[in-house]
Amino acid sequence: MKVLVTGATGLVGKALVADLRKHGHEVLRLIRGNPVEADDLTWDPDNRELPKSRLEGLDAVVHLAGENIAAKRWNTAVKERLRRSRTETTRFLCETLCQLQKPPKSFLCASAIGIYGDRGQEILTESAAVGTGFLADLARDWEAACEPARKQGMRVVNLRIGVILSPDGGGLKAMLTPFRMGVGGVMGSGRQYWSWVALDDVVGIIQHCLENPKLSGPINVTSPSPVTNREFTKTLGSVLGRPTIFPMPAVAARLALGEMANDLLLASARVMPYRLSESNYKFQYPSLEAALRHLLIPSSASH
Repeated sequence: MKVLVTGATGLVGKALVADLRKHGHEVLRLIRGNPVEADDLTWDPDNRELPKSRLEGLDAVVHLAGENIAAKRWNTAVKERLRRSRTETTRFLCETLCQLQKPPKSFLCASAIGIYGDRGQEILTESAAVGTGFLADLARDWEAACEPARKQGMRVVNLRIGVILSPDGGGLKAMLTPFRMGVGGVMGSGRQYWSWVALDDVVGIIQHCLENPKLSGPINVTSPSPVTNREFTKTLGSVLGRPTIFPMPAVAARLALGEMANDLLLASARVMPYRLSESNYKFQYPSLEAALRHLLIPSSASH
């Protein structure tokens, strides 16, 4: 396949581009700034600039671009930038693809399990209602921005990605230092569900969705075994061989991170990858302990 990847320099994008190429696909990277590789195309979505002629003949687009949700403490301006970097960019890309003589057949777009909001113990499959809160509104609008592609007849997949586990970025990287120092602990009540997924599986799932024409609409990109924050804490401590006796009360998390703490750390989303199971995707790391051992202990590469 000939695949265009946006957000190709990010955590998921880098791993995905390498994997697609390893499987023999031709990959173009759509990046901001100057081209680095021969197959790089540059775009400036803020000024609606995109090299349309170079997009002819694509089989699929995987759209992962969007500002890092946790890079800065949220305020009105930051939230607006996060929103625009997802919704307006996605809509502009979709509208441009629709104008091609031969639009791609498939458009896979990142989304997030934040769409479900804070739902306690409720088991959430792809048919669950959209929740409330900033992240839920953001993800709902992000998915709606794919509408031009859907109307044009492209197969649109909304990848509702959970907490990605990788020592190279995201939440796990941020947690490693305090946990390795023995000052990690439960956040808030510890009863909130964290729906996690290993980076290898994110890449595997995107491949699976590219190759499976029957899949469209929302897909939960999470492992089949979500855990509570307390279980996550205990397992991470055990894998690292460190105590986990320093809790972070909800009030301290809110003081440190503001509104972001509620949506990213304290909210509970018990998400199940129902549609992946139904389409026979085989998880490489279905259990948290195996995933963490694989990621954090170099010798334990076994699944």
